[in-house]
Amino acid sequence: MLNNTLMKRSRPSFYPYRVQLMGAPENGTETKDKQVVSCMPLVFYYLRCAKVRPTEGTSMNLTDQKHAPIYEALNRFRKQRVVPFDVPGHKRGRGNPELVELLGEKCVGIDVNSMKPLDNLCHPVSVIKHAEELAADAFGAAHAFLMVGGTTSSVQSMILSVCKAGDKIILPRNVHKSAINALVLCGAVPVYIDPRVEPKLGIPLGMEMDDVRRAIAENPDAVAVLVNNPTYYGICSNLKAIVELAHASDMKALVDEAHGTHLYFNENLPLDAMSAGADMAAVSMHKSGGSLTQSSLLLLGPDVNPRYVDKIINLTQTTSASYLLMSSLDISRRNLALRGEKSFEKVAQMAQYARDEINEVGGYYAYGRELVNGDSVFDFDVTKLSIYTRDIGLAGIEVYDLLRDEYDIQIEFGDISNILAYISIGDRLQDIERLVGALADIKRLYSKQPSEMFLSEYISPIVAATPQAAFYAEKESLPIRETVGRICSEFVMCYPPGIPILAPGEVITKEIVEYTLYAQAKGSSMQGPEDPDIAYLNVLKKGV
Repeated sequence: MLNNTLMKRSRPSFYPYRVQLMGAPENGTETKDKQVVSCMPLVFYYLRCAKVRPTEGTSMNLTDQKHAPIYEALNRFRKQRVVPFDVPGHKRGRGNPELVELLGEKCVGIDVNSMKPLDNLCHPVSVIKHAEELAADAFGAAHAFLMVGGTTSSVQSMILSVCKAGDKIILPRNVHKSAINALVLCGAVPVYIDPRVEPKLGIPLGMEMDDVRRAIAENPDAVAVLVNNPTYYGICSNLKAIVELAHASDMKALVDEAHGTHLYFNENLPLDAMSAGADMAAVSMHKSGGSLTQSSLLLLGPDVNPRYVDKIINLTQTTSASYLLMSSLDISRRNLALRGEKSFEKVAQMAQYARDEINEVGGYYAYGRELVNGDSVFDFDVTKLSIYTRDIGLAGIEVYDLLRDEYDIQIEFGDISNILAYISIGDRLQDIERLVGALADIKRLYSKQPSEMFLSEYISPIVAATPQAAFYAEKESLPIRETVGRICSEFVMCYPPGIPILAPGEVITKEIVEYTLYAQAKGSSMQGPEDPDIAYLNVLKKGV
């Protein structure tokens, strides 16, 4: 097995690699020409799985990673007992005792505004700048931005940094709504790659290499390729190969890595975006990284101008950044850098234990690495506990509701055929056992013969206009069943996961209408349309 601790990527070629065999002296590394050739049986595994850092040097500086500069600055500030004649107006909670009762004095006491000792996220020069440098070091990036608008803000800043009106961007259609919203904002033109669908599970898979090659060949003027990796269900594309293809065609490689924070901290997990050589990656630290909800990171590779990206971020990100969110990013980065390897090994083991136990129950199918086929499922994130429920006659969203309402268990989401239980560093084995027991109980008490149910969570759209043109076009509202054949001007989606069933500019088909109504009837949380009941949809009055 290869140790990934000492490697360097040089664009456009990935050579020379520097590698170290497990057990070799740390100061005895050799070049690829001497060592890789001597271990040819491992070379293909290495090329597929090796985590290659885009920056010079070895692994992260663990001594530096012990610091959390924003957290430390807030602690110094707390001890100073500064009299506040600035915002926020609750004045360390004195003006809002109910807020103190809810959040506690410590929390409210550091809900402060930007000031010189605490730096400013819009133009960091001290503690925030230091925190971003430590984040870049921990994630193997050339630069990192702390983001307080969620990974939605990270994804949109990533796309807005490389796309302007009329530019083409190649991306899978099963992207999060934030990516398509970015196209509405900037006027870029999507070149969608329709994902294949796993026939039994109904879930969209990763980007197939032939589809990526075809999209690039047919759109050589595209400026970027965007990849979801991993997907909500744990599916990973051939990230390194896609990055190589994009770079060979002088396109930027962007990765929506909302569900992949943990990939950076355990070499047994799928390849992360920075190791694959991606230009930018949006990383949702609050999901598997342990920071507060709404906190995120935007990572940059060495060929991206951070000062320009900073200007793009400041177009939309708040000028009153929350120090609660920023300090949570700072503390969580430190935690992952120092303890992430062991933590995520434990997470993977818990998820595998859960898969084994759930599959023993019968009726359910908790899937994992057996789905890997080398292309549309190039790898699988084993920390994801995705479970197929249709064989017990219940939609995923029905099992989701039963777990919450009858067993006080809140899982991440349920769709038509699957549920996802998010396993992370805060879970315990007894919680896993409680989930398994509840699923067994639901099967015993509520299962029925599978009836006619939709087989797929994804329906290929027909794109008739750009998202921006359709979003701003003159529109009219029609009963949903009367919209078949018309061009939609708004989003329709189940949330979570927030992947649009319909996006602005797409043709409404009978199958899409039936799927939408079915998902709504089963209890899915529907979002997007102006009509909150989804009884009406806005469609274009005229062609575009």
